[in-house]
Amino acid sequence: MKTQTVRAVNALTSRWAGRAVTDGEGTVLTAAGLWPLLALLADGAAGPARTELQEALGIPAETAAEAARELLTALDGVRGLRAATGLWARRDLPLEADWSARLPAGTRATLTGDEDTDRKALDAWAAERTDGLVERMPVDVGPHVELVLASALALHLTWEQPFSERQVRPAHGPWKGRPLRGLAVTHAFPERIRVARGPSGPVTLLRVPGAPGALGADVHLLLGEPGAAPGDVLTTGIAEVTGALASSTAAELPDGAAAPGLSLRTVDSTSPGPVVRIGTVAFGIRAEHDLLRQAELFGLASAAGRPGHHFPGISTVPLAVGSARQSAVARFHAEGFEAAAVTAVGMFRGAARVRSYRVREAGFEVDRPFGFLAVDRESDLVLFAGWVTDPDTLTR
Repeated sequence: MKTQTVRAVNALTSRWAGRAVTDGEGTVLTAAGLWPLLALLADGAAGPARTELQEALGIPAETAAEAARELLTALDGVRGLRAATGLWARRDLPLEADWSARLPAGTRATLTGDEDTDRKALDAWAAERTDGLVERMPVDVGPHVELVLASALALHLTWEQPFSERQVRPAHGPWKGRPLRGLAVTHAFPERIRVARGPSGPVTLLRVPGAPGALGADVHLLLGEPGAAPGDVLTTGIAEVTGALASSTAAELPDGAAAPGLSLRTVDSTSPGPVVRIGTVAFGIRAEHDLLRQAELFGLASAAGRPGHHFPGISTVPLAVGSARQSAVARFHAEGFEAAAVTAVGMFRGAARVRSYRVREAGFEVDRPFGFLAVDRESDLVLFAGWVTDPDTLTR
């Protein structure tokens, strides 16, 4: 993956994650699934819409389509990750040949205008491309929709070292007394625990590696201080995993060094190597994002907020963005991690936005809300980011 593109996608991830969890609710999102769609829109946009999309992308609009194609090809080559794009257009909507030729390889299909027929086709595509994790295309359908542009990402990781399950009942905090599905593992790699300092104080990061391989992904768990702003914890974590923020490993910190969830001490042991004991919780999250609620963040304010011919490079017919949504899911369990998202942009004919309703021993214990990142091991591209407030329960 090109470094410039990775940096641009990670920057959008950081800005979005910094806003998405300000209310403290659990969520999961992927800018890696949205960014290519914004790039393809920018390639066909003009006027203020092109300027705003270019600013949101962080690269010139004239190079956006090529960057989107390269990114999606690279994503599909990451071990355990599937990436796909799709375009559905009304039969009578003329598409500009140059724009169509720059689209990434993927599904090309026709919208019939019949809501039931189109809904079945779009939902089937979403479910098939995400292995059933996302069952519904997040877009309105019907006779008013001229074009749908969508992407799908599906990530499946198997842990290098599985966790064991146990029931845990936190003694304090928002999960106090709840019977949670705890996960535990012991290994000898203190360097997998790092501590970085962000706007809300120190953040402890734990890298949970996927199965070995040159091309693959890892998951990082992020724990801040009690009361730390979730957005600050996530943006600090993104900066650390992408190399923009320095950190110290548990192997480098002295005994007793204070960090969220982390204890460090020297103990007697029957073996010469370090001991790392990890305790966390399993979780499953689903989230729906109406991207037009923060249209300026994604460069869609002009394209969705006023009538006009915003995309002459896509069609001679005036088009406006009527909906832009993402459906995402993530699951972290004893054997591995799954995450998937479908992002869809619906375009309408010359109309404004349509309203949407929809031996040293290091111990790390996660027993309160925390963040997570799924990161491509080779490029440091953040594939998924999220915040956990409601972990899985376990009753015996």
